[in-house]
Amino acid sequence: MIYFDHAATTPVRPEVVAVIQQSLIEDYGNPSSTYALGRRTRQHIDESRRIFAASIQADPADIIITSCGSESNNTAIIPTALALKEKGKHLITSAAEHHAVLHPMHYLETLGFEVTYLPVDAAGKVTLQSVKDAIREDTILVSLMYANNEVGSINPIAEIGAFLAEQNILFHTDAVQAYGSEAIDVGQQHIDLLSVSAHKINGPKGIGFLYRKNSLHLPNFIHGGSQENDHRGGTENTPYIRGFAEAVTLMEAERKESNRKKRELGDYLLSGLEKSGIPFECNGVYPEGLPHILNIWLPGMRSDKMLIQCDLKGIMLAAGSACTAGSLEPSHVLAAMYGKGNPRATESLRISFGPDNTTDEADTLIALLESIHNKQYKNG
Repeated sequence: MIYFDHAATTPVRPEVVAVIQQSLIEDYGNPSSTYALGRRTRQHIDESRRIFAASIQADPADIIITSCGSESNNTAIIPTALALKEKGKHLITSAAEHHAVLHPMHYLETLGFEVTYLPVDAAGKVTLQSVKDAIREDTILVSLMYANNEVGSINPIAEIGAFLAEQNILFHTDAVQAYGSEAIDVGQQHIDLLSVSAHKINGPKGIGFLYRKNSLHLPNFIHGGSQENDHRGGTENTPYIRGFAEAVTLMEAERKESNRKKRELGDYLLSGLEKSGIPFECNGVYPEGLPHILNIWLPGMRSDKMLIQCDLKGIMLAAGSACTAGSLEPSHVLAAMYGKGNPRATESLRISFGPDNTTDEADTLIALLESIHNKQYKNG
């Protein structure tokens, strides 16, 4: 099998599995208990929180541990909007966001909020000027992804954050795809809320965190106990929290070398496609975007048919977000970039690399795409 879908999810590293297994055996004490076993479990969670915070230059008290990126996005958007509704009911996001942002926005519209969906340019990015033009007196929250999960384009987060700070408007960014590749500093970038998920960085599924600026009051999204500094009820998932922390530690140590390998493999694959004679174009701003994502348009070659052929040969990749992979709907990201009805939305593939992918695997994919193209051309 050849796995080229690391933007969807990543394999859990053996080091992370070992930490989780150890914790499952040792950390069975409830972290809210006052006896020694509970206190030790609490210490492990607190140490993990410090690791999460340090990775984005934040304070540990600002980290709310969640079950995933989608929960982090929902928690950042819905309770914040409801808490500020007396101040205003206008929200801003982009048309190319992940559905874990778009759907909470749609939900808030049913409650009387107004949402402006900013367009993206042909590179898949939101411009600072478009944000400035959309701001109103009743704007209370802007939510824009750090980097796009389908094409890898990176938004001008620091510039947008600085402007919104001047306007006293809260700024949330979905950093689920960027975390692991990009160096993030929530203070310097004026980020008030930031979402992260472990399974994008070789950690376990079912765990993530939400950064929220300590001066920001964030109402509970899950009510129950007083866990997470009274922000999220529910007994903590200590084994996965510790596994997530181990994944972050490895990520931080290996980021530069991992990024280099992924970029080189992307360059190699593009060079191979050029030599094969297959007509193609990159979607987005390769190589300026995230190093692990390569989105290519293959004119005349339908995405769904290519995915079937790849699957039959044991090659796993995608045509869009994994959350809509079971749907034949065209990519909403590519439609936002190039316009509805543009063939790019149904004739593109997302290839996303991990540090262990090889040039031999890239050669196998190139050969298959060349075969599909030649058969289609031959059959006219």
